[in-house]
Formats: sequence, structure tokens, C-alpha cells
Amino acid sequence: MTFSDPELDFLSDMNEQSSSRFVTFIGHSMKRFDLVITTTNRFYGKKLVTDLQAGRTAILGSDDLEEEGYLERIFSLEEEEGEELRTFLYQVLGEPYFTD
Repeated sequence: MTFSDPELDFLSDMNEQSSSRFVTFIGHSMKRFDLVITTTNRFYGKKLVTDLQAGRTAILGSDDLEEEGYLERIFSLEEEEGEELRTFLYQVLGEPYFTD
């Protein structure tokens, strides 16, 4: 089904198969993480990481995990909570790739 509205200027509208991993864990800080990690062919190999409790989503790759305070800002986490999430994400995020 194609949606058409003369008032909207679509830049992109496509479907693709993706996979989603649902993960729940609690770290030493006692913060519970309910996450969805979505793998898609878009975003140059980065993944969509959604915090279901906070309702926040970010496009992340392993390179983003090295930016100080980045996860803490995006997901409104304390430093210890951010480190716990970072440790987990290092295990599941692959290296980004860039094409011409």
C-alpha cells in the first residue's frame, strides 16, 4: 500500500526486513534496562537501540560508545548506569561501515 498526500514531501519511504533483539538486564547499580536492539541494512552498520522504559532511541555503533558521556546524555543515565550499558553494548554492536 502506497500512501500519497500532496501536502507531504517524502524524502524516503521504504520497507525492509530487519531483526530485533529484546534484552532485559540489571546491573550493579540496580538499574533495570529493557532494550530493543534492531539490526537493519540502513545506518552504515550501526544499530537502533531503544530503551523501552524511557522511550528513547539512538542509532549507535561501537565508535559512539567511546565518546565520553554520550550514552548518559542520550538515555538520561547516571555515570555508573552508563558504564553498565556501555559494557553490554560493546558485546552487541558491530563496527560501523561506510560506503561511497
